[in-house]
Amino acid sequence: MSLDKLKLSKPLVAAMTDAGFLTPKEIQARTMSRILGGQDVIAVGPEGAGKTTTYVLATLMKLKYAFEEAPRALILVPDIEHVDHVLEQFKLLNRNSTFRILGIDSRGVIETQMNEITDGCDIIVAVPDRARALYLKLALNTNKIQLFIVDNAELIVKKGLQLPVVELANSAYKSQHVVFTEVLHDKLNHMIAPFMKDSAATIEVDEIGEKQAEVYQQMLYQVPNFRTKLNLLTLLLNDAEVFDKVVVFVNTRLTAQTVYKNFNHKKEGEISIYRSLFFDDKGYDDIEDFKANAEARVLIVANENLGELDIQGIPFILHFELPEQKETLIQRIVKHGDDDVVAITFSTDIELIEVRKIEQAIGQKLEVMELPEDLKIVDAASKPKKKKGEEDEDTSERGAAFHEKKASNQKNYNYSAGAKAKMTYKNKKGLS
Repeated sequence: MSLDKLKLSKPLVAAMTDAGFLTPKEIQARTMSRILGGQDVIAVGPEGAGKTTTYVLATLMKLKYAFEEAPRALILVPDIEHVDHVLEQFKLLNRNSTFRILGIDSRGVIETQMNEITDGCDIIVAVPDRARALYLKLALNTNKIQLFIVDNAELIVKKGLQLPVVELANSAYKSQHVVFTEVLHDKLNHMIAPFMKDSAATIEVDEIGEKQAEVYQQMLYQVPNFRTKLNLLTLLLNDAEVFDKVVVFVNTRLTAQTVYKNFNHKKEGEISIYRSLFFDDKGYDDIEDFKANAEARVLIVANENLGELDIQGIPFILHFELPEQKETLIQRIVKHGDDDVVAITFSTDIELIEVRKIEQAIGQKLEVMELPEDLKIVDAASKPKKKKGEEDEDTSERGAAFHEKKASNQKNYNYSAGAKAKMTYKNKKGLS
């Protein structure tokens, strides 16, 4: 497919060609006509899919002419680095500086930015909180905004910047709204719902890179919040016959303590912490000691200042939290020899960004598993207040995930750890 199919102007086609873009990306081919046609669009695609180039081209095409007093395009991005990146893309494609483009972030003095806006600009690329501050000071006029773009919307939600986005979008009520994101989830949908039109088109591009290496069997549980994660972990690991040797990775030693205290410790030494934060907690300083102890079943390990850790021979690897660097997780799930291992990842909506990056890196999707029917899902928004002196009803059932086993779930077999992993977590929870 040639660039001509995007219906770009000749100068933009020439600029794209000079920049080395000879054919359009899939996300450009599927969204450009809709954006140019004035439709609200939600575009979902992985990093590197061409999202930034798509809306830069669309903006330059939509505005057509330059040099008006009030801005006609407002592009919101999550941070300073993204402001610089978008400005570079405009510089690359905005030949002869046809449009006046202004970057707004915390590096500038707000009074200077107010003057720059009132002097006249066509396109503003800004972080949401600074753009809102300028709007409240009456420096940013949103009445003539034709194109309101939110880029990397998933990171904006992660940073807690939903309020300024919604306020600015509602102020630019005459504009067309376009949202670009790597993932869609409930929190993001809640942010864009007040301003996206009902006729908005959702375009999803699912580009997975080439498979780089063989990895262990991958499973993914998506949960709404941290507390539900704790309940799910407790519920799964209650099945000691299946999960008889497990390493659970968390990000900090403090979280390791939280996870450790969430369990009902029925057997002495059954659950322990690797290099515990407190000397009086059960733990190991050498993972080989954990492997050698038949009574030790679950080891909670913090990624914090961890270094290398030999987890070969352990049939279940659980990532309760996703590490900051995806490479940390990936090196644990790369297959070594004929080991039979199941790798299970827990993810909230906010962490789905990291999940997508991991999928891109390993070249395959993580299989999404259904949540257990008897999992207690915590609604963080409706936590009842306790009266003074009132006891916690869940004190006797710490973890809030302990249930009597159903008859259909009673086990009467005993396999080795390697065999259980080879059965792939009971045939992917089919329990057949």
